[in-house]
Amino acid sequence: MGAVLLAATCAWGVARGQQTEGGPGGGAPPVGGQAARPVLADSVVVLGKAEPGTLRESSRATAELDVAGQAGAVGQMTDVLRTDSSVDVQQRGAGGVQSDVAIRGANYEQTLVLLNGFRINDAQTSHFNLDVPVPLEGIAGLDTLHGAGSTVYGSDAVGGVVNVRTLPAPTTDWARLRAGGGSFGMNSESAVLGGERGRVSEVLGGGRDFSTGFIADRDYRSEEASSETRLRTGLGETDALLAGSDRAYGAAGFYGNYPSFERTKGWYGLLRQELGERTAAMLGYRRHTDRFVLFRQNPGLYTNQHADESWQARVDRRDRMGTRWRVDSGLEEDLDAIHSNNLGQHGRNRGAGYAQAEWRTGPSTGHSATVSAGGRLEVLSGGGTVWSPAVSGSWVAGRGVKLRGAMGRGFRQPTYTDLYYSDPTQQGNAGLRPESAWNYEVGTDWFVGSRWVVSATGFVSPQHGTIDYVRAVGAQRYQAENLSNFRYAGFETNALWRMERRGSVRAAWTYVSGARDVLQGLESRYVFNYARHNASVEWLANGPAGLTARTRMGVVQRFQREPYAVLDVGVFRGRGMVQPFAQMTNLANTGYQEIAGVPMPGRGFVGGVVLMLGHGR
Repeated sequence: MGAVLLAATCAWGVARGQQTEGGPGGGAPPVGGQAARPVLADSVVVLGKAEPGTLRESSRATAELDVAGQAGAVGQMTDVLRTDSSVDVQQRGAGGVQSDVAIRGANYEQTLVLLNGFRINDAQTSHFNLDVPVPLEGIAGLDTLHGAGSTVYGSDAVGGVVNVRTLPAPTTDWARLRAGGGSFGMNSESAVLGGERGRVSEVLGGGRDFSTGFIADRDYRSEEASSETRLRTGLGETDALLAGSDRAYGAAGFYGNYPSFERTKGWYGLLRQELGERTAAMLGYRRHTDRFVLFRQNPGLYTNQHADESWQARVDRRDRMGTRWRVDSGLEEDLDAIHSNNLGQHGRNRGAGYAQAEWRTGPSTGHSATVSAGGRLEVLSGGGTVWSPAVSGSWVAGRGVKLRGAMGRGFRQPTYTDLYYSDPTQQGNAGLRPESAWNYEVGTDWFVGSRWVVSATGFVSPQHGTIDYVRAVGAQRYQAENLSNFRYAGFETNALWRMERRGSVRAAWTYVSGARDVLQGLESRYVFNYARHNASVEWLANGPAGLTARTRMGVVQRFQREPYAVLDVGVFRGRGMVQPFAQMTNLANTGYQEIAGVPMPGRGFVGGVVLMLGHGR
């Protein structure tokens, strides 16, 4: 009720006609990249350790991707993720209806997705890990960690981590209203409102995307709504996030040559409470349902109904000892359960504790260095345990050059689909063990002045007990199994140039090679769909009158498949009350498939307008 009252007050404040030209300031979502950015080396790195630090100090390979600053030029969150070449997005459909995400060649189940630092991975199947129930305009940015991250984040952080950050607490009243339409019968609407009254702030958001589909049975309707309330007290900040989504879509060819249909719904609640300056407690709840119809016109022939729930509780603490030492520690408990006509009824839990110590050189030294070491002990249902250690370090050698290295272990529990699913083409395995992988990497970052950073990293990741679906050549049914002695290795490089108020250029390329002899004549379903070469170039150019143009070219070559290139262009006005936008996708009309057998849309166009009210126009 308090959130509703605050939203009404916020809307009234906007309606009064506050006409301040504030650009991205005043707590409104930034647009168009018009504000001067801080020195790149001092950019905040959210992932890789328990407490955020600067890029200059970071000993891990990470990327910080802006969403709010280019929301008018992109249609969905995955468009931004693709600018990180180590992140492989494998979409089945447009509109965010279903997208798998993998990092450094690891398969889609080996990537952990967080929302404001809290896990949203689905216990039923990782196909739903990007079912983020917050509209695009309510997202500030994305953070990616390359390589294992289970020491801090727990299960599923084998290949890497993606963190979705919502907009910060507003300090003024504003509203962002968007409407658009275009190819394939697509139309979309969204509204995001921000307001602040004393110690309380609120961001409300909702969105809807609809399309009749670019081919038969590939239509979709996606809806989401969210409310984030923040309260400042003497104890610290209270942050309460409530969100939900409803996605219905034609799933022709998604899991075989069938005219299928699927509908998923998600509910998410997160409460984070600061307990002074050193401690924070978090409680999260997620419920997700999935209705899958094999033959859309005949639901009675084969239909699956799944509903899974997850509870998470976590307490984190950070302690400093002098100017050089810091210790981060925490306790965590996770419970999940599923009710399904195919998978049955199951539940499990796990508890964990972690600690990570970091040492830094003193401020008076000529060169700076950081060394970090930590470990996590996970206790699983039934008495099993998993140990996830990690060690990393960095050294700024002078002339803007930083050397870094890291090693750590990640693990993943099988999903309920891995364990229990059964249909004519796929069989789960209740005897599956957790899979794990070591990550070894060395790299360098070169800061050229305040506007350039060039990074290069080499990595090796041997895996143990990798979970995949395999079958004998010519057999009809895939069986879930633990594979042994599998290894990924590769090299990633990227360059970012921020041109103050004129825009930015980001170029990246990642090469991955996977050992194949592990199959010994068997056919694999997932682990060999990785992108062997993945390259991306993005140019954001700020022009007069608040105009911004975004051009991105991506080139992907998957294992034993032909390469393809996709060009996207977006133009929008990021200033003033009326902000028109145009988004042009796959301009070359490339025919391509990110998942074998599932074609992606050809050339498309979307145009519309954003109405920005209140402070921050």
